[in-house]
Amino acid sequence: MTLSPGTCGSGIVFRRSDLNVDIPARYDLVSETRLGTVIGSGLAKVGVIEHLMAAAAGAEIDDLLVTLDGPEPPILDGDALSYCTLFESAGRAEQNQPRTAIKVLRPVTVQSGDAKASLLPGDRLSYSYALSFPVIGEQSYVFAFSPAGFRAEIAPARTFGFLSELDALHKMGMAKGASLANTLALDASGVVNRECQRFPDEFVRHKILDAIGDMALAGSPLIARFEGVKSGHATNNALLRALFADTRNYELREV
Repeated sequence: MTLSPGTCGSGIVFRRSDLNVDIPARYDLVSETRLGTVIGSGLAKVGVIEHLMAAAAGAEIDDLLVTLDGPEPPILDGDALSYCTLFESAGRAEQNQPRTAIKVLRPVTVQSGDAKASLLPGDRLSYSYALSFPVIGEQSYVFAFSPAGFRAEIAPARTFGFLSELDALHKMGMAKGASLANTLALDASGVVNRECQRFPDEFVRHKILDAIGDMALAGSPLIARFEGVKSGHATNNALLRALFADTRNYELREV
């Protein structure tokens, strides 16, 4: 993977150098959400982009070219902080073009079973999430977005899943970089590799990390309140599709 400056106004673009295909990071190009957020163009796909997208949103990076020679970015440390560190080492440059945000004007909600996600009008971007998960139990977290807050509170939270699922993914040739060193693994008794856990409520923090990454596929920063209850990548993508389905739901605003 190579991270390079993007052309002013280009947004975030994933380039499959092995296929010579560019895929803009947009909600309407999401083709799969079962095991992570996957974007595609024709036969070319890039999967599990949410951690990198969250890091870019957390660092307020609008234009970026991500060049890959395979189907997914490296998992690195299973968080967004690893990508934040790369951005910080490279530095940022301001563009000579106004920044446009998407201000939510009307409540938008999607629900599938007991999973629910909403974008609500608000003066600033914030996230709240309520998690209920086997073995973990119930956790909730509220995060008022800021780059510094993202780096300290959300970016370090590692991805998680059941150990049996990790084995299945490896057999399918997916999540090849995931291991007990960078993924919080669960079994019937709880966290298998507790020494890797950074926060007692790391699971709900990571769900907010995922939501930030998924909402970044709007193409511009949001001015809204995100509320999630047991929601995941599918619900998050459906929420953006519902938002943009009606132009009365939002307005573009220079910030």
